[in-house]
Amino acid sequence: MAVKAMNFAALGSTPHACFASNAPKPTKGRVFAVRFSATRSSDGAAIGLAERPWKVADARLVLEDGSVWRAKSFGASGTQVGEVVFNTSLTGYQEILTDPSYAGQFVLMTNPHIGNTGVNFDDEESRQCFLAGLVIRSLSITTSNWRCTETLDDYLAERNIMGIYDVDTRAITRRLRQDGSLIGVLSTEKSKTDEELLEMSRSWDIVGVDLISGVSCDAPYEWVDKTRPAWDFNNDGRDGEAYHAVAYDFGIKHNILRRLASYGCKITVVPSTWPASETLKMKPDGVLFSNGPGDPSAVPYAVETVREIIGKVPVFGICMGHQLLGQALGGKTFKMKFGHHGGNHPVRNLQNGCVEISAQNHNYAVDPASLPKGVEVTHVNLNDGSCAGLAYPALNIMSLQYHPEASPGPHDSDCSKKNFPY
Repeated sequence: MAVKAMNFAALGSTPHACFASNAPKPTKGRVFAVRFSATRSSDGAAIGLAERPWKVADARLVLEDGSVWRAKSFGASGTQVGEVVFNTSLTGYQEILTDPSYAGQFVLMTNPHIGNTGVNFDDEESRQCFLAGLVIRSLSITTSNWRCTETLDDYLAERNIMGIYDVDTRAITRRLRQDGSLIGVLSTEKSKTDEELLEMSRSWDIVGVDLISGVSCDAPYEWVDKTRPAWDFNNDGRDGEAYHAVAYDFGIKHNILRRLASYGCKITVVPSTWPASETLKMKPDGVLFSNGPGDPSAVPYAVETVREIIGKVPVFGICMGHQLLGQALGGKTFKMKFGHHGGNHPVRNLQNGCVEISAQNHNYAVDPASLPKGVEVTHVNLNDGSCAGLAYPALNIMSLQYHPEASPGPHDSDCSKKNFPY
């Protein structure tokens, strides 16, 4: 039971006199001491005190550089390791959560206010959440959107995805920009010490890990859904006979498929390990190599598949597909300092001089100096000058490092899909 004591003796007066309206004004400084104590249990917790009406810090993010960030948890509980990256998108957190390219990563949102629109089924970009966890500054205590079906907290808990909030995301972002992407451990388990979590972060690596096999489909299937009319910002589709496109699923987003279908393509989606010979037997008008997570050098089987297909049919690569094409053509890829993640990256189209604001999500890039003669760099990222697009006209090859379908993000590059197959 809490005990409170006031030291009135130091005031030189009786207690009731101290509070009387006609009490004489003190001529010297007075000392007013308040002393509190509480009975505590064996684990140090106070007994008999009311529970605080607000959530207290119950989670930690421990980075491999030794820094420990206290936070509040939401979603699932437990301990999870992953690579921490920051995303600069202002909207579209549900599309980001369901983007398979984030497999193995903690996504830190630089926009401070997350969760205010809740979640809904229509905005899913894949069959599940593949990211390791979500890091945000402020979790909205209410939702306000006509399509909302549940809160972000409930959504993550149902999918066993950890999240933390009330953490200084700006400070962490500055650290990532200065030092590069860092491995981190999220934990709500009090039994684990900071030192144990630090050791976990330093003993795990994402480089050289095949993450594609964990996000790809298991068997071929046909995709028919188009962009809904209410959301279709460009209905300039092709008339007449549909083009048959085979899409390799390295972690493909639903809106890539929707936009292709809206432009008149008949689409067959195949797994990442699907043999090139089987693809060519389908006699497609073109082949799409999709986006996907991780290191392109960790999936030599995918590079070999790309190599066997190029030159036989027109091909289009997006993100991971762009990197695989670069390697298949004899080029090299490298890991960037902190990658590109967000819906506001400026890219210059060198073919027409226009600047497109693009949606990007990748930690690796193609080294243009390593590409053979005949391969053209068609797009350049204006933030750092990295290669953002390739073309090899002699073999009917084109690729983009970013996402022309956006989702979330601007629609500046949507017309790229009108040229596929070309």
